[in-house]
Amino acid sequence: MTEFNDILNLLKRLISTPSFSREEEQTAQLITEFLEGYGVLVNRHGNNVWAVNKFFDESKPTILLNSHHDTVKPNLAYTRDPFSPEVIDDKLFGLGSNDAGGPLVSLIATFLHFYNQKDLSFSLVLAATAEEEISGTGGIESIWASLPKIDFAIVGEPTLCQMAVAEKGLFVLDCTAKGRAGHAAREEGENAIYKALHDIEWFRSFRFPKTSPTLGEVKMSVTVIHAGQQHNVMPAECTFTVDVRVTDAYTLEEVLEIIQQHVSCEVVPRSLRLRPSGISADHVLIRAAEKLGMAQYGSPTTSDQALIPVPSVKIGPGDSARSHSADEFIFVEEIKAGVETYIQLINQCSTLLPVSGFQLPVTGSR
Repeated sequence: MTEFNDILNLLKRLISTPSFSREEEQTAQLITEFLEGYGVLVNRHGNNVWAVNKFFDESKPTILLNSHHDTVKPNLAYTRDPFSPEVIDDKLFGLGSNDAGGPLVSLIATFLHFYNQKDLSFSLVLAATAEEEISGTGGIESIWASLPKIDFAIVGEPTLCQMAVAEKGLFVLDCTAKGRAGHAAREEGENAIYKALHDIEWFRSFRFPKTSPTLGEVKMSVTVIHAGQQHNVMPAECTFTVDVRVTDAYTLEEVLEIIQQHVSCEVVPRSLRLRPSGISADHVLIRAAEKLGMAQYGSPTTSDQALIPVPSVKIGPGDSARSHSADEFIFVEEIKAGVETYIQLINQCSTLLPVSGFQLPVTGSR
C-alpha cells in the first residue's frame, strides 16, 4: 500500500505539470512512472493510462476506478501561481487539485491498496483518462474496447464524498431561424430575429412532463445569439445556441424529438454522446452506500459517467463548487477521507458480491 505522503507528492507533481485537455502527455507519463514504481504493469493509449490488479480474474465482477488528469485553463481571477502547489492551513492550492486531482490520487491509492491482495471477490481496473473537461473522443471512450469487461464503475469527481447516483446528460443545439432580408425603413423583408424570439421564449418557458426523482427537470438554456450586420437591413438569419441538460427520465433522442415538434427554427444537435446516467436502487453500489450511511444525490454536472456504458456512480473528495474557480484548492484531510471512503465502499461491495455467476441489474437510460 502507498504511504499517504507519496500520494500527496504525486498530486503536487500533477499540479505543477500543465495538463490542459489534449495536452496531457506529461501527466500521463507521471502517472505511468508512479504506478510502475509500485510494480504495476501499465497500459497506455494516447494520454490514457490503465492497469489491472495483480491477481486479476475475469471470472469475477470487475470494478472500474476512473478519474481524469486533464484540467481546464486557469481563469484570469487567479491570485496565485496555478502551477505552484502549496499547502497552507491544510489547503493544497493549485490548478486541478480539486477537479480532479484529489479524487484521482485517492483512487490510485485505493487501487494500490488492493493491488497485491489475493482471493478478492472482485477484480479492479484503474483508468486515469484524458480529455474529460472537453468530453473529447480521445478520453475514456477511446480505450473502452481495450479494457477488460467492466461490470460497474466508480468515477472519481469532487462530491464531498457523497454519492451521485444519477447525472444529467448534455447536448448542445445550434438553432437557425430564417427570414428574408429587406430595408428596415420600409415594409420589406421578414425579420429573422423576431422569428427566433418566438422559439427562444418556448425554450425559456417549456416544462417537460416527466420529472426525475433524483435529477429533477430537464433544463434548457439559450446561451448564445447572433444576427444582423447593419442597422438598416432586416436580418435574413438569426442563429442561437441552446444548452440542454437531460435527466434520466428521457433519452437524448426523446428530448430532441419533443423540441423539434415545438419550434419552427432549424435545430441541429452537435452530438448525442453525453447521455444521462442512472443506477438501479438495488444495485450493489447503492446497497453498499446505504450500509455505510453514505449520502446520495443527483448531479447536475456532466462527467465521464456520460461515456461509460455500464452502471456507475460518481464520488470523491473535494467540492464541485471549487471546480474551475480561481485559486482552486482541496483540503489535505479531504484526500485522506477520500481514500478511506473508496476502500470502505469497495470492501462493503465485496461482502455483497458472489465470486462467480455474477449478475447485476442494468441501469436506466444512458
